[in-house]
Amino acid sequence: MGYRKKLAMKFDVPFFLTHFPKGVKAFYHKPDPKRPEVTLSADMLAPEVYGEIIGGGPRIHDLEELLQRIKEEKLDPKDYEWYVDLRRYGSVPHAGFGLGIERFVMWVCKLKHIRDAIPFPRLINRIYP
Repeated sequence: MGYRKKLAMKFDVPFFLTHFPKGVKAFYHKPDPKRPEVTLSADMLAPEVYGEIIGGGPRIHDLEELLQRIKEEKLDPKDYEWYVDLRRYGSVPHAGFGLGIERFVMWVCKLKHIRDAIPFPRLINRIYP
């Protein structure tokens, strides 16, 4: 069982985890200016065993900072050219988040398996809805 689920087992209400180490978040998460080894990201975890239901935080908007993070993670900049171009041709400070709707439904409805929260799940015997 992962650390997130272990933590979630200790709560009966949703809670936030913040300031993840840079190495465990995607390269585009903005590092904390006061503690550059962590990001300004945050995840909301549902109680019990449902895990992360929301994840997000500020994104790196500075071109040079973004290129440095790509280099630090030993990624090929060519693979992210389209993303880098978004910064190259103008960007503003911004943030984003993702809501895991199936996990949210699973938590609210107290479902035992995530496939029960997916409208048209892919199964071994069914690939198409």
